[in-house]
Amino acid sequence: MAQNLKKQAKQRNRAARRAAEAAAEQAAAEQAAKERRQQTIIGGIAVAVVVVLIALIAVVFWNSRRDANANANMSVDEAYSKVQAVENKPARADKQGGILLSNKGYGQKVDGVPTVGIYMDFICPGCGSVNQQLDPTLIKLVNAGQLNLELHFLSFMDSYSTDEYSSRAANAALYIADHDDDPDHLLSFVSNLYAKDFQPSEGSGYKSVSDDKLKEQATKAGVSQTVADKAFGRDYQDWLDAMNVYTPKRSELLNTSGTYEGSFTTPTLTINGKRWNLSDVTAANMTLVDGFLESVGLSSDQVGVEGALPSIGADKDPISVMTGE
Repeated sequence: MAQNLKKQAKQRNRAARRAAEAAAEQAAAEQAAKERRQQTIIGGIAVAVVVVLIALIAVVFWNSRRDANANANMSVDEAYSKVQAVENKPARADKQGGILLSNKGYGQKVDGVPTVGIYMDFICPGCGSVNQQLDPTLIKLVNAGQLNLELHFLSFMDSYSTDEYSSRAANAALYIADHDDDPDHLLSFVSNLYAKDFQPSEGSGYKSVSDDKLKEQATKAGVSQTVADKAFGRDYQDWLDAMNVYTPKRSELLNTSGTYEGSFTTPTLTINGKRWNLSDVTAANMTLVDGFLESVGLSSDQVGVEGALPSIGADKDPISVMTGE
């Protein structure tokens, strides 16, 4: 009888183990099924997210292409109307986007002297080169009442940086022009941004420049900390965007020869509204300063001399460095 009891106990134990094993197998199967369902749900969500992202990218790309095509097909008059329709414009910019300054201050011309327009983008290496070579002479001429200066800030080269450097710098320059009454501060700020040890490289060589670094260049130029701190709200971005479309459509600013014939590039300089060809200065084997002085009709020893006025005055075209006419 004792043996029968032991045998029955063993049978019960085996049955219990088999039941436990079956229960464990069932639990494992249920857990695996649950995990598969979860993975299916997660996978479905991931696919849905990817689909949404792709759709959003497609919409953004389509909108950008649509906007680019619309801008490309827009007439110069339509582009001009877009500029004028912007609500928040720089107060000291004229209808074509220029900030006029002279030794009389903002918005006032000295009579009988040339007006030089400079179209620039702050990340443009050519703009930096022109500024470094020519601006010290231009500033002397302005201070002596021998020249009026008209600055055009653009930001169409944002894609050459990772943080929209062109727009941030241009907005700051426009804000300073509107909120600091001393044009020398603006000119110094522009020169600081184009300094060899500050202007960033474009494209793959670009290294991010913070707003704080740009503010330092403003205060170094004499701008108050209060104005500098407020100069980076991008107050004029809509206006800049409109100017970036309008300015390149102005036929009088387009290249007349070379690789970029028929298109707008920076830097572009005008003298009394007439495009001044930098390539002619190179072809004539002249320095930028010498070429400029010849073009306005002034000798190097007259630079900064009050009362020594450029021969072309306020209305004549620049003198050609190629022909002397």
